[in-house]
Amino acid sequence: MSKRNIIVGLGELLWDLFPSRKQLGGAPANFAYITSLLGDEGIPASRLGGDSLGADATRRLVELGLSTEFIQKDADHPTGTVKVAVDRAGQPRFEIFESVAWDFLEWTPQWQKLAQQADAVCFGSLAQRSEHSRATIGRFLLALRKSAVRVFDVNLRQNFYSAEVLSESMKLATIVKLNHEELPKIMSLFELEIRGEEASARQLLLHGAKLVCVTRGGNGSLLVSAGESSEHPGFRVKVADTVGAGDAFTAALVHG
Repeated sequence: MSKRNIIVGLGELLWDLFPSRKQLGGAPANFAYITSLLGDEGIPASRLGGDSLGADATRRLVELGLSTEFIQKDADHPTGTVKVAVDRAGQPRFEIFESVAWDFLEWTPQWQKLAQQADAVCFGSLAQRSEHSRATIGRFLLALRKSAVRVFDVNLRQNFYSAEVLSESMKLATIVKLNHEELPKIMSLFELEIRGEEASARQLLLHGAKLVCVTRGGNGSLLVSAGESSEHPGFRVKVADTVGAGDAFTAALVHG
């Protein structure tokens, strides 16, 4: 365990705009940060605008001890933002703005080198809402070594997903991670029979992944592979808000 694995969070880097504050986020960036706290080399790979929010994001990454080497700069599109409202149970509602910098991820020699060095990469469905970024993410995944772990983090937000994107991403993934609310939606999109969480997760394995992980909020998690399954009841905590909780889980899963 002396080796620090190179683990990439690939996709959106943005500001979550809460009513009283702004918080740097985006699932891949959250994932990379928690990965670094666990002792691996978590690297965010994304794109920021050349605006004040982009400068603030770069400074914040440095403060958090994360590399900014693979953060692209975009002179034509703004830094991504999301308006977040949190209810009394700590559950968030998101309004995600379009045509922002991370919708225009570029395939570069620098990113190709990163892909060839990575031990694992986490990518999601949200960053693939634009054809441009989807193509770049696809090239990144194809450039990985065969031994690299590919984690597809399902992130069903607004109307920024389709059966095609979900299916093709699962075919490229080693691990598919989703939550208990997303699972029945995906089964419906794929026109598959819903027969309980474990049976449904096992059907998703047919797309090619080796492991499907279903998070259950306060009720823990379920892991399903071709030959076995494992459940954990979770831990009792006082919830402040759940933004980024699933990303932290994914980081721990990949680290383990």
